[in-house]
Amino acid sequence: MSVDTPRRIVLLRHAKADWPQVSDHDRPLAERGRADAPVAGRRLAESGIAFDLALCSSAVRTRETWKLAVQELPQRPRTVYEERLYEASLGELIALINETPDDVDNLLLIGHNPGMHALADALAGDAEGDVLSRMNRSGFPTCAYAVLTINGSWKSVEHGAGRLVEFWAPHA
Repeated sequence: MSVDTPRRIVLLRHAKADWPQVSDHDRPLAERGRADAPVAGRRLAESGIAFDLALCSSAVRTRETWKLAVQELPQRPRTVYEERLYEASLGELIALINETPDDVDNLLLIGHNPGMHALADALAGDAEGDVLSRMNRSGFPTCAYAVLTINGSWKSVEHGAGRLVEFWAPHA
């Protein structure tokens, strides 16, 4: 693929988590989260995006979300469980994207808020229709995802470098 061909990045927030007496990193999905994650996976499958790489936070709730969502995809992408996605700042998230090899056309990040929302908002230099206002009104709820197109190499991704083309949330 040429670096001139648009790439896609999908930002998926983990599904609804439970609040048992465990560390935040070890929180599992709640019943609603276990129901919503496969729905998000089906929606991603319907989008037709063939992911080359999935970077998933090491937190229990993100790993459980991915395990349920990926079962709905026609093909499982290479998956890396990335500790740096947990509690990542906006700058750290952009740095992770910048490390993506150029042979990756479509990248999926499974992470947390406020990072996923902040990243989608920061990268969206442009948006289709009212998708940006809908995303910002919703606050990027659990199990929501945003799809952005990016021109150029992953190393060149910075604020305003993308076009927000889709936003979906399970209960919106």
